[in-house]
Amino acid sequence: MAARIQQSPQPGGGKRKGKAQYVQAKRARRWDGGGPRQLEPGLQGILITCNMNERKCVEEAYSLLNEYGDDMYGPEKFADKDQQPSESEGEDDDVEAALKKEVGDIKASTEMRLRRFQSVESGANNVVFIRTLGIEPEKLVHHILQDIYKTKKKKTRVILRMLPISGTCKAFLEDMKKYAETFLEPWFKAPNKGTFQIVYKSRNNSHMNREEVIKELAGIVGSLNSENKVDLTNPQYTVVVEIIKAVCCLSVVKDYMLFRKYNLQEVVKSAKDLSQLNPKQAAQTGNGKEAKLESGDKSSQNDPAEGKNNQQVVPENSEELGPTGSISETQVVNEGVAKPKPELASQVTEGSESNENDL
Repeated sequence: MAARIQQSPQPGGGKRKGKAQYVQAKRARRWDGGGPRQLEPGLQGILITCNMNERKCVEEAYSLLNEYGDDMYGPEKFADKDQQPSESEGEDDDVEAALKKEVGDIKASTEMRLRRFQSVESGANNVVFIRTLGIEPEKLVHHILQDIYKTKKKKTRVILRMLPISGTCKAFLEDMKKYAETFLEPWFKAPNKGTFQIVYKSRNNSHMNREEVIKELAGIVGSLNSENKVDLTNPQYTVVVEIIKAVCCLSVVKDYMLFRKYNLQEVVKSAKDLSQLNPKQAAQTGNGKEAKLESGDKSSQNDPAEGKNNQQVVPENSEELGPTGSISETQVVNEGVAKPKPELASQVTEGSESNENDL
């Protein structure tokens, strides 16, 4: 949209109308929120998919997040608008010290404007990213879904999925490997261990290879602790990989299957509602057993006597309906007991691309 600017009429009583000028609305609008305007490496937040209406989605997200955020972390505290950064007494003759003080005052004033939740440009249609500050996204989103799952009370209309993003990095394989080695340690480094699955999605990105990303992440998890194993039925952890343009979003979540892949529309449905679905729909919203059985004949398995890792890539259909085209979502199975080896690549089979309506 363009913002119209009307010039004032010419002096002298003339009736000549000023020429209308049009400027881009995004350029005319002032950014007062503080912080980054778009999704970039180094952010934490919540990635939300919606069905067309992004503006309504942002409104629902703010309402829902503020409700549960106040419950977990207390009411958000705002700085007084008239409050100014404190000034030191007397004049400082040292120019360098005065410059540092001025820079510190600017940073302090910027932090005063930062909100607990702030929407930024995600870089993809029907996807909203809410930047968070001073909270743990995975704990907040899990608390929201746990409450909705228990009460079965529908609280949103346009929000589909709500995925916490605990870390972001550049969407290049070497950057992702370096970042994941440290990022995954709290969940998988010995003595910590657990069953896991990997879910991968890519939007507006063509240079990343799905199989390579899955192979490298599975190898990192296995190298942190050889007792980490994959379970598609009821994994303890789900490693979520969301790539948008040149940014990779990572998170490790719990109860991914129980909460219907973190879908707010599906988690409110009771078991009776799910039983009324046809078998194909039930497989999409169920616990993943059907997907594992359907792809069993496509996976390559090694001789158990060799002691090598058996891996398979399992395409997974999403339960959500949306207007965009297909997006691949992948899970990886790593059932071996030995640490990943260089020949891991030969053990990963190419799963057929699944047609997803998930945004």
